[in-house]
Amino acid sequence: MATEDIVGGAVRPTEVALARQALLQDANAVAAVVTLGIDAEMRGDVAAARRFFGYAQKLTRRDQRTQSWLIEDYSLRRQDIAGALHQYDIALRGIPRLAETLYPVLGAASANAGVRKELVKTLAQRPVWAPTFIDFVANSNAIDATTSASLMAALRQSHVPVSQTAQNRVINALVNAGNLEEAWHYYALFHPGVTRARSRDPKFAGAGDNPSQFDWVPVSDTSITTNITGGIFDFAVSASVGGVLLRQLQLLPAGTYRLSGHTSGIDQPNEARPYWTLTCRDGRELGRVDLPNSSTNGGRFASIVTIPSKCPIQLLSLVARPSDSIGGLTGQIDRVDLTAL
Repeated sequence: MATEDIVGGAVRPTEVALARQALLQDANAVAAVVTLGIDAEMRGDVAAARRFFGYAQKLTRRDQRTQSWLIEDYSLRRQDIAGALHQYDIALRGIPRLAETLYPVLGAASANAGVRKELVKTLAQRPVWAPTFIDFVANSNAIDATTSASLMAALRQSHVPVSQTAQNRVINALVNAGNLEEAWHYYALFHPGVTRARSRDPKFAGAGDNPSQFDWVPVSDTSITTNITGGIFDFAVSASVGGVLLRQLQLLPAGTYRLSGHTSGIDQPNEARPYWTLTCRDGRELGRVDLPNSSTNGGRFASIVTIPSKCPIQLLSLVARPSDSIGGLTGQIDRVDLTAL
């Protein structure tokens, strides 16, 4: 942001004279100090401009022109990253409305390792604007997913809180960008102990309202209602309606796996019972496991599926078949696990 943008043009001599007179009458006249600071820079006297703006900041931290000038001074003229971030911090604490302008700049700048390091130090001090900035970065389509992930990972390592929603949105952005390896690495950072050799969350702890694609993702629409609550995946499907109810992205190595779990409340004829399907990302079906009625074998189910070497990415989905029952299809699942043998 150039100084001309801050003030809208050069300062006229009459304005300078009035500013000097105002300052003589009131040493706390911020507007007068700012006017003299801008005039000093326009004349090429940066040292004097710094004195004026430094004084203006001592008078108030809520003047937008002062903060904009100081941010520009530290970031562009002085090339002082830590100093610039200190000025950003002052601006965002004192003038919250500047977030709309400053967040995109800070988010994009975090692609630079040096900026990211100092930004994390600033956020580690837990300024009041930290949570909203972190959420902005996670949700911004204008910031590269890799940049967002690098910042979130650095925040994690510095023990700065990152909301589950922000984590999941960054993971999904990486997946959607085709960066599966980076997405998994980032997911594993926030979920210590996870392994590619099995599905995740077998007892449906859930991953919030905005799960990542590596978590269980319930699918609902006008005819299908699904939710994960209290360790149970519950579903209800209108009569004569079918479709995906639940899915989870997998990166399982080639090999043989066992899909097992437990249901309750399912009572349908053979042709209307839901089923699990494991598919490659190109759509090839690797295996299908029909769920029995819950009255059979105590609601337990198990089957074997095999993953070939040329299928590194898979999707595990629960699918409802259309039911002619007046009440449609209903049921619950409280455990499901896909594990290597």
